[in-house]
Amino acid sequence: MSLNRSEQMVFDYVQQHPEERHFWQDKVRGLAAGSPDTHQTAHTLESELWHYYLERSRVTEPFRGAVAREGGRRTSMRNLAEHWLRLWAPPRPKKISPPAP
Repeated sequence: MSLNRSEQMVFDYVQQHPEERHFWQDKVRGLAAGSPDTHQTAHTLESELWHYYLERSRVTEPFRGAVAREGGRRTSMRNLAEHWLRLWAPPRPKKISPPAP
């Protein structure tokens, strides 16, 4: 899986800050538990990650510098959202196919 620069920045920042990592792990697990639709969960998480990126860009590096250089144009966080769902969300039960007649 490949992350864009913005996603990689969020990923690295969260990995380096345990309190942030715990926050996002709880957030991912909570969103996944509240919705059976994985695609909708990824969409919701992607939106929250973008808001987090913007919030961090007002108060801390490296986000502030990235927004100063590149502007605050919307960047997809979908790959990171899907990656974290695979890592941290509880596994979904597999559908059992009925036996062939």
